[in-house]
Amino acid sequence: MSLVLIVEDEAQIARAMQINLHAHGYRAISVGNGADALKAAAQQPVDIVVLDLGLPDMDGVDVIKGIRGWSTMPIIVLSARHGSEDKVEALDAGADDYVTKPFGLDELLARLRAASRRAAPRHEAPTLQTADFLVDLAGKKITKDGAEVRLTPTEWNILELLVRNAGRLVSQQQILTQVWGQAYAKETQYLRVYIAQLRRKLERDPAQPRHLHTEAGMGYRFDP
Repeated sequence: MSLVLIVEDEAQIARAMQINLHAHGYRAISVGNGADALKAAAQQPVDIVVLDLGLPDMDGVDVIKGIRGWSTMPIIVLSARHGSEDKVEALDAGADDYVTKPFGLDELLARLRAASRRAAPRHEAPTLQTADFLVDLAGKKITKDGAEVRLTPTEWNILELLVRNAGRLVSQQQILTQVWGQAYAKETQYLRVYIAQLRRKLERDPAQPRHLHTEAGMGYRFDP
């Protein structure tokens, strides 16, 4: 049975959803704030997240971004926000679907089935251990020799993209457009500078990198 994480601060709604999902063959757990949602998503074998945007400690969009830092698990937003800007922001942050409140149980179940069909066949680990450092994708931090390595937001975004595609070539254009935007698709000098900075911070020997490899004229590859 799929495990659904319900992120909803109204206890009565969360309880009703749990009961209904159990009755239709799902396992379900619920949390009432964003911090607990991020923790539960990282520590439990969650298959689908059902997320309310209006949480007491942080905006639901920030929860989406936090999960997307390390996982492609489906995220379905349930929100009373009906504006198109809210929908666009949530979907751009990484949500797979957006359902406005009030909603019917049949609609929610249909959305869950659709999300299950699209889901990746495996879970991604929230951490990745290399021979030289630990990448904590959920916590967005790097630990090397027992100390945290400080990365700039841009350095982190580049590293995160490479780590999530570990062992595969990521083209220069893909990195540039995802980190800086489409207008920077040809600014390859940006990448050379930032990759050099990452190597200085992470590699034992930046001149002979073990983890951050250049594929000349093509892109970069991260090897754990």
